[in-house]
Amino acid sequence: MATQAVYAFPPKGSLETPEVLRALARAHRYLGELKGTAKTIPNENLLVSTLSLQEAQSSSEIENIITTQDALYRHQIQPESADPVSKEVAWYAQGLDRGFQAVRQSGLLTLNTIKDVQAVLEGNDAGFRRTPGTVLRNEQTGAVVFEPPSPERIPDLMGTLEQYMHAEDAAEDPLVRMAVIHHQFETIHPFYDGNGRTGRIVNILFLVKEGLLDSPILYLSRYISQTKARYHRELQHVRDTGEWESWLIYMLEGVAATARHTNELVQRIGELLQSYKHQIRSEYRFYSQDLINNIFRHPYTKVAFLEEDLNVSRATATRYLDRLAEGGILEKHRLGRENYYINHALVRLLFDLPEMVV
Repeated sequence: MATQAVYAFPPKGSLETPEVLRALARAHRYLGELKGTAKTIPNENLLVSTLSLQEAQSSSEIENIITTQDALYRHQIQPESADPVSKEVAWYAQGLDRGFQAVRQSGLLTLNTIKDVQAVLEGNDAGFRRTPGTVLRNEQTGAVVFEPPSPERIPDLMGTLEQYMHAEDAAEDPLVRMAVIHHQFETIHPFYDGNGRTGRIVNILFLVKEGLLDSPILYLSRYISQTKARYHRELQHVRDTGEWESWLIYMLEGVAATARHTNELVQRIGELLQSYKHQIRSEYRFYSQDLINNIFRHPYTKVAFLEEDLNVSRATATRYLDRLAEGGILEKHRLGRENYYINHALVRLLFDLPEMVV
Protein backbone atom coordinates (compact mmCIF):
# COMPACT_ATOMS: atom_id res chain seq x y z
CA MET A 1 0.00 0.00 0.00
CA ALA A 2 1.84 3.06 -1.27
CA THR A 3 1.56 6.40 0.48
CA GLN A 4 4.77 8.01 -0.72
CA ALA A 5 2.86 10.31 -3.08
CA VAL A 6 1.53 12.12 -0.01
CA TYR A 7 5.00 12.96 1.22
CA ALA A 8 6.66 13.73 -2.16
CA PHE A 9 4.67 16.89 -2.74
CA PRO A 10 4.69 18.98 -4.80
CA PRO A 11 5.64 16.67 -7.69
CA LYS A 12 9.19 16.91 -8.98
CA GLY A 13 10.07 17.44 -12.63
CA SER A 14 7.96 18.62 -15.55
CA LEU A 15 4.35 17.43 -15.59
CA GLU A 16 3.45 18.97 -18.95
CA THR A 17 4.30 16.18 -21.39
CA PRO A 18 3.33 16.52 -25.07
CA GLU A 19 0.15 14.53 -24.41
CA VAL A 20 -0.75 16.72 -21.42
CA LEU A 21 -0.11 19.87 -23.45
CA ARG A 22 -2.48 18.69 -26.17
CA ALA A 23 -5.19 17.99 -23.62
CA LEU A 24 -4.43 21.32 -21.97
CA ALA A 25 -4.93 23.29 -25.19
CA ARG A 26 -8.33 21.70 -25.77
CA ALA A 27 -9.43 22.33 -22.17
CA HIS A 28 -8.44 26.00 -22.36
CA ARG A 29 -10.26 26.41 -25.65
CA TYR A 30 -13.60 25.21 -24.31
CA LEU A 31 -13.11 26.90 -20.95
CA GLY A 32 -12.49 30.22 -22.71
CA GLU A 33 -15.64 29.76 -24.79
CA LEU A 34 -17.67 29.10 -21.63
CA LYS A 35 -16.29 32.17 -19.90
CA GLY A 36 -17.27 34.29 -22.90
CA THR A 37 -20.76 32.80 -23.17
CA ALA A 38 -21.41 33.34 -19.47
CA LYS A 39 -20.82 37.07 -19.95
CA THR A 40 -23.87 37.21 -22.22
CA ILE A 41 -26.17 36.41 -19.28
CA PRO A 42 -27.11 39.74 -17.64
CA ASN A 43 -26.92 38.52 -14.05
CA GLU A 44 -24.35 35.94 -12.91
CA ASN A 45 -26.63 34.89 -10.05
CA LEU A 46 -29.03 33.41 -12.59
CA LEU A 47 -26.42 30.85 -13.62
CA VAL A 48 -24.83 30.30 -10.23
CA SER A 49 -28.11 29.63 -8.42
CA THR A 50 -29.45 27.36 -11.16
CA LEU A 51 -26.31 25.39 -12.01
CA SER A 52 -25.11 25.02 -8.42
CA LEU A 53 -28.12 22.83 -7.62
CA GLN A 54 -27.30 20.60 -10.58
CA GLU A 55 -23.73 20.34 -9.29
CA ALA A 56 -24.97 19.61 -5.77
CA GLN A 57 -27.09 16.76 -7.07
CA SER A 58 -24.35 15.26 -9.27
CA SER A 59 -21.60 15.58 -6.66
CA SER A 60 -23.76 14.00 -3.98
CA GLU A 61 -24.72 11.12 -6.28
CA ILE A 62 -21.03 10.15 -6.41
CA GLU A 63 -21.26 9.56 -2.65
CA ASN A 64 -24.56 7.66 -3.06
CA ILE A 65 -26.59 10.56 -1.66
CA ILE A 66 -29.51 10.48 -4.09
CA THR A 67 -32.32 12.98 -4.56
CA THR A 68 -34.17 14.63 -7.44
CA GLN A 69 -33.98 18.17 -8.77
CA ASP A 70 -37.70 18.54 -8.09
CA ALA A 71 -37.09 17.76 -4.42
CA LEU A 72 -34.18 20.21 -4.32
CA TYR A 73 -36.22 23.04 -5.81
CA ARG A 74 -39.11 22.33 -3.45
CA HIS A 75 -36.58 22.50 -0.61
CA GLN A 76 -35.89 26.09 -1.66
CA ILE A 77 -39.62 26.82 -1.48
CA GLN A 78 -40.21 25.21 1.91
CA PRO A 79 -36.96 24.15 3.62
CA GLU A 80 -38.79 22.99 6.72
CA SER A 81 -40.80 20.39 4.77
CA ALA A 82 -37.90 18.87 2.79
CA ASP A 83 -36.64 15.32 3.28
CA PRO A 84 -33.26 14.85 5.03
CA VAL A 85 -31.43 13.84 1.84
CA SER A 86 -32.57 16.95 -0.04
CA LYS A 87 -31.46 19.09 2.89
CA GLU A 88 -28.02 17.47 2.84
CA VAL A 89 -27.64 18.03 -0.91
CA ALA A 90 -28.82 21.64 -0.54
CA TRP A 91 -26.04 22.20 2.01
CA TYR A 92 -23.60 21.45 -0.80
CA ALA A 93 -24.90 24.39 -2.84
CA GLN A 94 -24.67 26.58 0.26
CA GLY A 95 -21.09 25.47 0.90
CA LEU A 96 -20.16 26.24 -2.70
CA ASP A 97 -21.61 29.72 -2.38
CA ARG A 98 -19.81 30.29 0.93
CA GLY A 99 -16.50 29.37 -0.68
CA PHE A 100 -17.13 31.45 -3.80
CA GLN A 101 -17.94 34.57 -1.82
CA ALA A 102 -14.78 34.14 0.27
CA VAL A 103 -12.53 33.64 -2.77
CA ARG A 104 -14.09 36.51 -4.67
CA GLN A 105 -13.66 38.90 -1.75
CA SER A 106 -10.10 37.93 -0.81
CA GLY A 107 -8.63 36.54 -4.02
CA LEU A 108 -7.30 33.65 -1.93
CA LEU A 109 -8.25 30.02 -1.36
CA THR A 110 -7.26 29.43 2.24
CA LEU A 111 -7.50 26.47 4.58
CA ASN A 112 -10.03 28.42 6.62
CA THR A 113 -12.24 28.77 3.55
CA ILE A 114 -11.93 25.05 2.81
CA LYS A 115 -12.85 24.25 6.42
CA ASP A 116 -15.83 26.59 6.22
CA VAL A 117 -17.03 24.92 3.02
CA GLN A 118 -16.78 21.46 4.57
CA ALA A 119 -18.55 22.60 7.73
CA VAL A 120 -21.48 23.98 5.74
CA LEU A 121 -21.95 20.96 3.52
CA GLU A 122 -21.61 18.52 6.42
CA GLY A 123 -23.64 20.56 8.89
CA ASN A 124 -20.97 20.35 11.60
CA ASP A 125 -17.66 21.91 12.61
CA ALA A 126 -15.57 18.79 13.24
CA GLY A 127 -12.53 20.14 11.36
CA PHE A 128 -9.57 18.00 10.37
CA ARG A 129 -9.38 14.33 11.36
CA ARG A 130 -7.89 13.83 14.81
CA THR A 131 -8.31 10.08 15.36
CA PRO A 132 -6.49 7.27 13.50
CA GLY A 133 -7.99 4.39 11.58
CA THR A 134 -9.37 6.03 8.43
CA VAL A 135 -9.03 3.87 5.31
CA LEU A 136 -10.48 4.02 1.80
CA ARG A 137 -12.19 0.85 0.65
CA ASN A 138 -13.35 -0.64 -2.64
CA GLU A 139 -17.12 -0.06 -2.77
CA GLN A 140 -17.80 -3.50 -4.25
CA THR A 141 -15.40 -5.74 -2.33
CA GLY A 142 -14.77 -3.79 0.87
CA ALA A 143 -11.02 -4.29 0.45
CA VAL A 144 -8.72 -1.51 1.67
CA VAL A 145 -7.23 0.27 -1.34
CA PHE A 146 -5.54 3.18 0.38
CA GLU A 147 -4.72 4.40 3.87
CA PRO A 148 -4.55 8.20 4.13
CA PRO A 149 -1.86 9.83 6.26
CA SER A 150 -2.25 9.74 10.02
CA PRO A 151 -4.06 12.67 11.68
CA GLU A 152 -0.96 14.30 13.18
CA ARG A 153 0.42 14.86 9.65
CA ILE A 154 -2.67 16.57 8.27
CA PRO A 155 -1.99 20.18 9.38
CA ASP A 156 1.49 20.19 7.81
CA LEU A 157 0.34 18.45 4.64
CA MET A 158 -2.59 20.81 4.20
CA GLY A 159 -0.33 23.77 4.92
CA THR A 160 1.99 22.66 2.12
CA LEU A 161 -1.00 22.25 -0.17
CA GLU A 162 -2.17 25.78 0.65
CA GLN A 163 1.30 27.14 -0.22
CA TYR A 164 1.17 25.29 -3.56
CA MET A 165 -2.23 26.84 -4.32
CA HIS A 166 -0.77 30.32 -3.98
CA ALA A 167 2.76 29.77 -5.32
CA GLU A 168 3.52 32.78 -7.51
CA ASP A 169 6.46 31.03 -9.17
CA ALA A 170 4.56 27.85 -10.10
CA ALA A 171 5.76 26.48 -13.44
CA GLU A 172 2.61 24.52 -14.26
CA ASP A 173 -0.49 25.78 -16.01
CA PRO A 174 -3.36 26.51 -13.57
CA LEU A 175 -5.45 23.65 -14.96
CA VAL A 176 -2.60 21.23 -14.33
CA ARG A 177 -2.23 22.64 -10.83
CA MET A 178 -5.97 22.18 -10.23
CA ALA A 179 -5.64 18.50 -11.09
CA VAL A 180 -2.60 18.13 -8.83
CA ILE A 181 -4.37 19.96 -5.98
CA HIS A 182 -7.44 17.74 -6.29
CA HIS A 183 -5.34 14.58 -6.21
CA GLN A 184 -3.37 15.71 -3.18
CA PHE A 185 -6.48 16.83 -1.32
CA GLU A 186 -8.22 13.50 -1.87
CA THR A 187 -5.04 11.65 -0.90
CA ILE A 188 -4.63 13.58 2.36
CA HIS A 189 -8.35 12.98 3.02
CA PRO A 190 -8.25 15.66 5.74
CA PHE A 191 -11.82 15.41 7.07
CA TYR A 192 -13.88 12.69 8.70
CA ASP A 193 -16.51 13.07 6.00
CA GLY A 194 -17.26 15.15 2.92
CA ASN A 195 -13.77 14.94 1.42
CA GLY A 196 -14.98 14.10 -2.08
CA ARG A 197 -17.59 16.83 -2.20
CA THR A 198 -15.28 19.39 -0.60
CA GLY A 199 -12.52 18.47 -3.04
CA ARG A 200 -14.81 19.00 -6.01
CA ILE A 201 -15.75 22.43 -4.67
CA VAL A 202 -12.05 23.25 -4.26
CA ASN A 203 -11.62 22.55 -8.00
CA ILE A 204 -13.99 25.30 -9.04
CA LEU A 205 -12.84 27.74 -6.36
CA PHE A 206 -9.26 27.38 -7.59
CA LEU A 207 -10.31 28.17 -11.17
CA VAL A 208 -12.12 31.28 -9.94
CA LYS A 209 -9.07 32.30 -7.91
CA GLU A 210 -6.88 31.92 -11.00
CA GLY A 211 -9.24 34.01 -13.12
CA LEU A 212 -10.12 31.20 -15.52
CA LEU A 213 -13.78 31.70 -14.60
CA ASP A 214 -15.61 34.74 -13.27
CA SER A 215 -18.21 32.70 -11.43
CA PRO A 216 -18.45 29.07 -10.28
CA ILE A 217 -20.28 27.46 -13.17
CA LEU A 218 -17.91 24.69 -14.34
CA TYR A 219 -18.67 21.55 -12.39
CA LEU A 220 -16.77 18.31 -12.93
CA SER A 221 -19.04 16.15 -10.79
CA ARG A 222 -21.21 14.93 -13.66
CA TYR A 223 -18.09 13.93 -15.59
CA ILE A 224 -16.65 12.16 -12.55
CA SER A 225 -19.97 10.41 -11.91
CA GLN A 226 -20.05 9.11 -15.50
CA THR A 227 -16.41 7.94 -15.29
CA LYS A 228 -16.30 6.93 -11.64
CA ALA A 229 -14.29 3.74 -12.09
CA ARG A 230 -11.63 5.53 -14.13
CA TYR A 231 -11.53 8.37 -11.60
CA HIS A 232 -10.64 6.04 -8.74
CA ARG A 233 -8.26 4.01 -10.89
CA GLU A 234 -6.30 7.10 -11.97
CA LEU A 235 -6.18 8.46 -8.41
CA GLN A 236 -4.67 5.23 -7.15
CA HIS A 237 -2.27 4.92 -10.09
CA VAL A 238 -0.49 8.12 -9.05
CA ARG A 239 -0.29 6.92 -5.44
CA ASP A 240 1.14 3.58 -6.51
CA THR A 241 3.60 4.78 -9.14
CA GLY A 242 4.16 8.53 -8.81
CA GLU A 243 3.29 8.86 -12.52
CA TRP A 244 1.01 11.81 -13.15
CA GLU A 245 0.39 11.89 -16.90
CA SER A 246 -2.74 9.71 -17.16
CA TRP A 247 -4.36 11.45 -14.17
CA LEU A 248 -3.70 14.90 -15.63
CA ILE A 249 -5.07 13.89 -19.03
CA TYR A 250 -8.17 12.45 -17.37
CA MET A 251 -8.85 15.69 -15.49
CA LEU A 252 -8.12 17.91 -18.49
CA GLU A 253 -10.45 15.83 -20.64
CA GLY A 254 -13.04 16.38 -17.93
CA VAL A 255 -12.57 20.14 -18.03
CA ALA A 256 -12.95 20.16 -21.83
CA ALA A 257 -16.04 17.93 -21.85
CA THR A 258 -17.69 19.76 -18.97
CA ALA A 259 -16.95 23.23 -20.36
CA ARG A 260 -18.33 22.25 -23.76
CA HIS A 261 -21.47 20.78 -22.18
CA THR A 262 -22.00 23.74 -19.87
CA ASN A 263 -21.44 26.20 -22.70
CA GLU A 264 -24.30 24.59 -24.63
CA LEU A 265 -26.53 24.77 -21.56
CA VAL A 266 -25.71 28.42 -20.90
CA GLN A 267 -26.44 29.30 -24.54
CA ARG A 268 -29.84 27.63 -24.27
CA ILE A 269 -30.60 29.42 -21.02
CA GLY A 270 -29.69 32.73 -22.67
CA GLU A 271 -31.95 32.03 -25.65
CA LEU A 272 -34.86 31.10 -23.39
CA LEU A 273 -34.30 34.17 -21.23
CA GLN A 274 -34.44 36.47 -24.25
CA SER A 275 -37.57 34.74 -25.54
CA TYR A 276 -39.33 35.20 -22.21
CA LYS A 277 -38.12 38.77 -21.96
CA HIS A 278 -39.67 39.72 -25.31
CA GLN A 279 -42.90 37.85 -24.60
CA ILE A 280 -43.47 39.31 -21.14
CA ARG A 281 -42.50 42.81 -22.23
CA SER A 282 -44.99 42.73 -25.11
CA GLU A 283 -47.89 41.06 -23.27
CA TYR A 284 -47.74 42.31 -19.67
CA ARG A 285 -47.59 45.84 -18.32
CA PHE A 286 -45.73 44.71 -15.22
CA TYR A 287 -42.61 43.60 -17.15
CA SER A 288 -39.28 44.36 -15.47
CA GLN A 289 -35.75 42.97 -15.62
CA ASP A 290 -36.06 42.08 -11.93
CA LEU A 291 -39.08 39.91 -12.77
CA ILE A 292 -37.12 38.08 -15.48
CA ASN A 293 -34.21 37.63 -13.10
CA ASN A 294 -36.52 36.15 -10.48
CA ILE A 295 -38.07 33.43 -12.62
CA PHE A 296 -34.66 32.38 -13.96
CA ARG A 297 -32.81 32.60 -10.66
CA HIS A 298 -35.62 30.56 -9.06
CA PRO A 299 -36.92 27.94 -11.53
CA TYR A 300 -39.40 27.24 -8.72
CA THR A 301 -40.44 30.64 -7.40
CA LYS A 302 -43.03 31.85 -4.90
CA VAL A 303 -44.76 35.04 -3.80
CA ALA A 304 -42.25 35.82 -1.04
CA PHE A 305 -39.33 35.61 -3.50
CA LEU A 306 -41.03 38.06 -5.86
CA GLU A 307 -41.99 40.41 -3.02
CA GLU A 308 -38.35 40.70 -2.03
CA ASP A 309 -36.84 40.92 -5.51
CA LEU A 310 -39.34 43.47 -6.88
CA ASN A 311 -40.04 45.29 -3.59
CA VAL A 312 -43.79 44.96 -4.10
CA SER A 313 -46.68 43.96 -1.83
CA ARG A 314 -47.75 40.36 -1.38
CA ALA A 315 -50.98 41.06 -3.26
CA THR A 316 -49.08 42.55 -6.19
CA ALA A 317 -46.56 39.70 -6.32
CA THR A 318 -49.42 37.17 -6.23
CA ARG A 319 -51.21 38.95 -9.07
CA TYR A 320 -48.06 38.99 -11.23
CA LEU A 321 -47.36 35.29 -10.74
CA ASP A 322 -50.96 34.27 -11.26
CA ARG A 323 -51.12 36.26 -14.50
CA LEU A 324 -47.95 34.57 -15.77
CA ALA A 325 -49.42 31.18 -14.84
CA GLU A 326 -52.67 31.98 -16.65
CA GLY A 327 -50.62 32.91 -19.72
CA GLY A 328 -48.71 29.61 -19.67
CA ILE A 329 -45.32 31.13 -18.87
CA LEU A 330 -45.31 29.58 -15.40
CA GLU A 331 -47.08 26.56 -13.90
CA LYS A 332 -48.87 27.02 -10.59
CA HIS A 333 -48.66 24.28 -7.95
CA ARG A 334 -49.50 23.81 -4.30
CA LEU A 335 -47.16 22.73 -1.49
CA GLY A 336 -48.90 22.58 1.86
CA ARG A 337 -50.57 25.94 2.39
CA GLU A 338 -48.41 27.74 -0.13
CA ASN A 339 -48.46 28.13 -3.90
CA TYR A 340 -45.31 27.92 -5.98
CA TYR A 341 -44.71 28.60 -9.66
CA ILE A 342 -42.48 26.59 -12.00
CA ASN A 343 -40.61 28.02 -14.99
CA HIS A 344 -41.35 24.79 -16.81
CA ALA A 345 -39.43 25.59 -19.99
CA LEU A 346 -36.27 26.27 -17.97
CA VAL A 347 -36.72 23.17 -15.83
CA ARG A 348 -37.28 21.00 -18.92
CA LEU A 349 -34.13 22.48 -20.45
CA LEU A 350 -32.12 21.61 -17.35
CA PHE A 351 -33.56 18.09 -17.14
CA ASP A 352 -33.48 17.16 -20.83
CA LEU A 353 -30.04 18.33 -21.95
CA PRO A 354 -28.28 15.42 -23.71
CA GLU A 355 -25.75 13.36 -21.81
CA MET A 356 -22.23 14.75 -21.67
CA VAL A 357 -19.88 13.36 -24.31
CA VAL A 358 -16.73 12.14 -22.54
